[in-house]
Amino acid sequence: MKDVIITIKGTAPGEADEPVELVTNGEYCYSRDKTVFSYMESEITGMEGTRTTFTVAPDLVTLSREGTVNATMTFEKGRKHVFLYETDFGSTLLGVDTHDFSVVLGEDGGDMEFTYDVDVDNVLLGTSSFKINVREA
Repeated sequence: MKDVIITIKGTAPGEADEPVELVTNGEYCYSRDKTVFSYMESEITGMEGTRTTFTVAPDLVTLSREGTVNATMTFEKGRKHVFLYETDFGSTLLGVDTHDFSVVLGEDGGDMEFTYDVDVDNVLLGTSSFKINVREA
């Protein structure tokens, strides 16, 4: 594990067209088969006390959250994945259908980008996107 700086720019359904940007410290472990990086959410994201972990395999990215929010989202180009999103206020079943997907990661970090539709019980909420940069601290 190495210390890194993680920059995440994202948009979510129902939010203004302006992307939200988060810059935070995290941990990064690279290998050809599976790369993992994680960080602690802050008050700014509304999920303080939650650890977010990205696990990156060649054709798929898994985002796991554990803490005040619990969820495991799978992003795989051309496939829809359904997951349970749990909070202190209740749980709901969500779906993510990934359209664009790009991952370029190496020993020193790199970039990921993906765009996906989000739905609740097969009712489309809208399109979201992530642009993530990981670099050495």
